[in-house]
Amino acid sequence: MSSNNRPLSPHLDVYRLPLSALLSIVHRGTGAFLTLGTIVLVWWLMALAGGEEAFMSAQSFMGSFFGRLILFGWSFALFFHLCNGVRHLIWDAGYGFEIGTVEKSSFAVLGVAGVLTFFVWILAFSLDIGV
Repeated sequence: MSSNNRPLSPHLDVYRLPLSALLSIVHRGTGAFLTLGTIVLVWWLMALAGGEEAFMSAQSFMGSFFGRLILFGWSFALFFHLCNGVRHLIWDAGYGFEIGTVEKSSFAVLGVAGVLTFFVWILAFSLDIGV
């Protein structure tokens, strides 16, 4: 075998993915996380139907630090998936494919998802709805 000194293709540790590619990967991940969150929602609804003791057990878990962390992550995943889905609908209509627009819309998706998550949690604490 002869040894060629040709360069290799860039690997993931060399090539930096654009933000829109990273958000595409995260979009798929949040879809999976939302599915798991829906299972938790079904557990909570079953506890609600199961009586006071089962419901209080579910509520105590949801009110714990770990439960609130899961709820916070689930709410951010919901808003991120929603905002990125709207961006994909705009792309499906044939708009926003210029490189600058794609970059700006990527930051907009992250910003709007963060702001919506923040406002929902502020609203939940101000109304004292038990989150």
